[in-house]
Amino acid sequence: MRIHLLDGTYELFRAFYAAPSARGRAGVEVGAARVLYRSLAGWLAAEGVTHAAVAFDTVIESFRNEMFAGYKTGEGIDPALWSQFPLAERVTRALGLVTWSMIEFEADDALATFAARAATDPRVERVLIVTPDKDLAQCVKDTRVVGYDRHRKVVLDASGVVAKFGVPPAAIPDYLALVGDSADGIPGVPRWGPKSASTLLARYGDLTRIPADAAAWDVRVRGADALAASLHEHLAEALLYRELATLRLDVPLAESVDELALLGADRALVEALAVELDDTSVLDRVRYRA
Repeated sequence: MRIHLLDGTYELFRAFYAAPSARGRAGVEVGAARVLYRSLAGWLAAEGVTHAAVAFDTVIESFRNEMFAGYKTGEGIDPALWSQFPLAERVTRALGLVTWSMIEFEADDALATFAARAATDPRVERVLIVTPDKDLAQCVKDTRVVGYDRHRKVVLDASGVVAKFGVPPAAIPDYLALVGDSADGIPGVPRWGPKSASTLLARYGDLTRIPADAAAWDVRVRGADALAASLHEHLAEALLYRELATLRLDVPLAESVDELALLGADRALVEALAVELDDTSVLDRVRYRA
């Protein structure tokens, strides 16, 4: 079997910025949820997906906000988008997807946890983490656990991670610690950029093994002395950023691999959503449970 694990937060954000505004029967904004509804219904029907789950950041803040004041928050999210999160979760549940609503942890942590769990099951041929989010590249393992952009139909295996970032999956948290991640509020280490980070991490493995003295580096990097000085000065922050960027593998998810089996959509819930969203376009394309 193949396990598909979807980043619901990414899917909803993508739908919101790709879709025109739309009002449902009750007069509230439903444009993004409507696009998500259509998109996932079509994907589930066309792709032959048999086992899947989706995770949402039901609350944007997580335990990481207690570790670092600058970490991402829900501030600045368009209210028209934010208001559709509960509706989006009802859409995925109606379509028969196991849906994880994250509060203390983040959606990425849930996906990472279950990907690691599923990869230990010998019946699982491949785990596909359905998102282009670079954070989740750290979960890739050879060709067994891969990233998958379902919109572009692009698979990212371990060799693909190296080609894209210049470092193997295990070094992605170190890479993000050095270069920063604006989406998560991680500032990175001053002076460090993708080229310097990938060159040094490819050589030394992780940021703690990079020699403090640039004269000891056996790879050439422009501005080596300034980079070494900056990393030395900001090492404590870099280690914190790495911890922030490292996904957790201990989210308490109750489901087993078998419980991700897609048994079909709930007809009553799908029909109710069609009324609420003022959209009946998917009713005849959904596979309903017996």
